Amino acid sequence: MQILLVRHARAGDQDPDRWPDDRLRPLTNVGREIHAQTSRALARLEAVPDAILTSPWVRAVQTAELMVEEMELEREPVRCEALAAEVDLAAIGAQVASLGNAQTVALVGHEPWLGQLASALLTRVPDAMTIDFPKSGIMGLEVTEFAPGGGCLRFFLRPRHIRDLSRKKKK
Repeated sequence: MQILLVRHARAGDQDPDRWPDDRLRPLTNVGREIHAQTSRALARLEAVPDAILTSPWVRAVQTAELMVEEMELEREPVRCEALAAEVDLAAIGAQVASLGNAQTVALVGHEPWLGQLASALLTRVPDAMTIDFPKSGIMGLEVTEFAPGGGCLRFFLRPRHIRDLSRKKKK
């Protein structure tokens, strides 16, 4: 199974006056534009998810909804509380398994938890490696078993590189 770890797009700055509950902080327009471009690039690479699990936080849900829109997916994102907390491979794995025969699943969440999830799947230990995981970044893992060390890195897309490639194509 292919797992796409997707960090939410750029959101507004933390502001306790506007968003006393940080979980309610929404995406910015720039964040939406960048993630739309990233989602289209993912579709061109034929790495379109069959299903999307998302943290319930607003910025992650909006990122997942943007992926559905840009890639013209038929399934709506499913909320997964475990994507907004310390890494719990069993809980995330159970929710992935509940999706049935999905071959590619996107998990939309936050740092530092996505980096820790990647580390656990790749090295067996959540804090064994540090990942510079940018907003709208997407890491593709081949996962034979949703367990420590059960993954193999296939690709890591950074939005800046996607923008650079898009500019070169236009020339």
